Amino acid sequence: MDSLPLVFNLKNKPVLVVGGGDVALRKVQTLMKAGAKVTLVATEVNEQLMFLAGSQLQIIKSEYQPWHIEGQRLVIAATDDMELNQQIHQACESADIWMNVVDQPELCEFTFPSIIDRSPLMIAISTSGKAPVLGRLWKEKLEKLIPSWTGKLAQVAGDFRAEVKEKISSFQARRHFWERVFRGKTSQSAAIGDWQQVEQDLQNELAISQSSQTQESTTNVGQVYLVGGGPGDPNLLTIKALQTMQMADVIVYDYLISDEIIELCRKDADFISVGKKAGNHTLPQDQINQLLVDLAKEGKVVCRLKGGDPYIFGRGGEEAQLLVKNDVPYQVVPGITAAAACSATTGIPLTHRDFAQSVQFVTGHCKNADAVAAANGKSPSENTGPNWQALATSNQTLVVYMGVIRSSIIRENLIKHGRAAETPIAIVEKGSRPDQRVITGTLAELDTLAKAHKIGSPALIIIGEVVELHKELYVPNGKNVITLDASAIDTTVTEGLNQAA
Repeated sequence: MDSLPLVFNLKNKPVLVVGGGDVALRKVQTLMKAGAKVTLVATEVNEQLMFLAGSQLQIIKSEYQPWHIEGQRLVIAATDDMELNQQIHQACESADIWMNVVDQPELCEFTFPSIIDRSPLMIAISTSGKAPVLGRLWKEKLEKLIPSWTGKLAQVAGDFRAEVKEKISSFQARRHFWERVFRGKTSQSAAIGDWQQVEQDLQNELAISQSSQTQESTTNVGQVYLVGGGPGDPNLLTIKALQTMQMADVIVYDYLISDEIIELCRKDADFISVGKKAGNHTLPQDQINQLLVDLAKEGKVVCRLKGGDPYIFGRGGEEAQLLVKNDVPYQVVPGITAAAACSATTGIPLTHRDFAQSVQFVTGHCKNADAVAAANGKSPSENTGPNWQALATSNQTLVVYMGVIRSSIIRENLIKHGRAAETPIAIVEKGSRPDQRVITGTLAELDTLAKAHKIGSPALIIIGEVVELHKELYVPNGKNVITLDASAIDTTVTEGLNQAA
């Protein structure tokens, strides 16, 4: 973060602007909209600024003097005199006054963002003075997406807050109330301009919340969401996953969840890491299961954030079983599993009519930690290892999750049970992420390649003839990939929002 966005209350606060041209005019207009008491100092002042002069804008036609900054909350230098700008900056530094020099970000303690005004809802877009035109272009795009009724809905909600606070005692319960309001029928009523219905919807939702509050006083059970965080690329999150991450009271997350995805979670939520690596578990799985139950019974909304999909080698099923046993409400939010993501980003289709008519997903880790390591070619009845005969079938793709550490056993048993030693393989490390690596070779080289390239976690192994297509279909760094024009995306999203409303 290059700078910290803040929202200033400038009503009746003194602000100095030095300069009398068009740039100064824009700054003065913005400051006056915010209610500031503006003093403008310049030897020459354009007509539009003179027209604005009055109780909110005092104009002093003179050279800038050091005493002009006295008592000011903010100072803006909007002149083309670099030496004067530097002089004002030094004076403000000495007086500990926040300073902005237009078009000189290195002399700024604050910058003016591009503003989307749906008062009392305000959205500011800043590039810290580095690319203001880019910020303005994004403002144009967002202006299309944020309906004009949003500000009025925020005002109505503000008028209703005191009643909600009086009737819903818990801060957490009040936050959940507003989540339901803004995601539900109330927003739909606002979208069609039926403000009488908006008032009725608020009252209906408040009555429901009061009833739920009475029940929770005895049961006090929250809810758990088992959320698939995808393979690591935040752009591959589902909309529902992002919504859940934003509303949860607690985020219980795995080692595989990338920092970029954690950054998208609700900032004031509690974060609990239960990360697991081979031979190093922060919490055993049974304790994670119980943790979810305990948190929910405290009345919290819990986001159990998992890499990939919760029900594909994510142990979501085990967690769900204990939730059901303890009567804890839960929902599963699917995510893009690693196999699908790695297939897409490496140019290796998992099925293809010429190479593979089926695909199998297997894991290198099982409940009792033996998995493929303990199988050693024995029949399934002798241990919990896989059916190597089935896995070694030709004309299919085999995808092994978390199997690199046992790559020698995978190689040995597949070849032993009939899979050709020259079968193409790919090891995909950190699939879909910016530092993704793809190592290809043959089944006979599997463990050698893993060691030679020091493959780390997370990693996925793809075995089968489809790997040959990597040479033809792989597009490194997304080059030559066709993307929609941004304006087309804006139109599509806007139409979708209008239909939803």
